[in-house]
Amino acid sequence: MKLEEAISKRILSLCKERGLSINKLASMAGFSSSTISSILYGQSKNTGARTILDICEALDMTIYDFYNDPLFKSRDIEGSY
Repeated sequence: MKLEEAISKRILSLCKERGLSINKLASMAGFSSSTISSILYGQSKNTGARTILDICEALDMTIYDFYNDPLFKSRDIEGSY
């Protein structure tokens, strides 16, 4: 699985757990809906650490909590270049 796909799945999972729409998360994180959509639909090939941190802050969680998920425990995760 590509890292971008794992990040997308994690964001979608967190939104579902918290009953948030993608638009609501975007608003909470201070992003446009298109920014979040580009991450979720694979158009963003390099989601920066600051972007993930902003999402975490919006969800009131640490970056450790974001990545502390079985999605990120696989040695098969690939990055894009």
